[in-house]
Amino acid sequence: MNHIGNLQVKVCLRRRTALVVLAVTSLFGSINQLAAQTFTPKITSPATPDLITPPNGAIAFLVGHATGTQGYVCLPTAPGAETASWTVNNARPEATLFTTIFGQPFQIITHFLSPDTNPNEFAPNPVPFGSATWQSSLDSSKVWAQAVHSIPAGSDASCPNTGAITCLLLQSIGNQQGPTGGKLLAPVTFIQRLNTKGGIAPAQGCTVAGDVGKQALVPYTADYFFFTGGVN
Repeated sequence: MNHIGNLQVKVCLRRRTALVVLAVTSLFGSINQLAAQTFTPKITSPATPDLITPPNGAIAFLVGHATGTQGYVCLPTAPGAETASWTVNNARPEATLFTTIFGQPFQIITHFLSPDTNPNEFAPNPVPFGSATWQSSLDSSKVWAQAVHSIPAGSDASCPNTGAITCLLLQSIGNQQGPTGGKLLAPVTFIQRLNTKGGIAPAQGCTVAGDVGKQALVPYTADYFFFTGGVN
């Protein structure tokens, strides 16, 4: 009976695993097909203030729930200054974005800083040494983006957590297909960072010249909505 019971459990586990694999394959096959073709909306982005709302014609097609850190470096407030501050305007992001499948988190994107190797017409000139990057965990396609507008955390229902990093509207400054032609993030034109929690620079530890060079990694979470279209 134990042997039979074990066989039944193994069969059930194999069937469940097969169903999960099939569901994941179907889900991301649909997303990739969507990204490569018509971008029929599959998600609804929340209402946001006009300042951080993508232009008319932009369609949300993907959302990732991020968990990671914002990295800060203590630098002088000016050349030769005796005072210092954290690099608030150039925080270094490191995060993993997830979606939920059968109640379990599934990694879809990594978020980090990297050189923009395929800048578009909206990229600054010269291109920074590193730009905010989102890379698909499924096909390695990329989008680089820079913030164009922000709202303070706690100022809107889409950005409700006071004391967190700001919520943003970012515009693509470069896109790249994956090494085998993957296109999931290649058509992204705008990104929203919403529902931020945590991530602000430390209140202490970087005030005088002697603090220069210190680093801090501050945990944060956020939702990232990815849009296509909306660019004339």
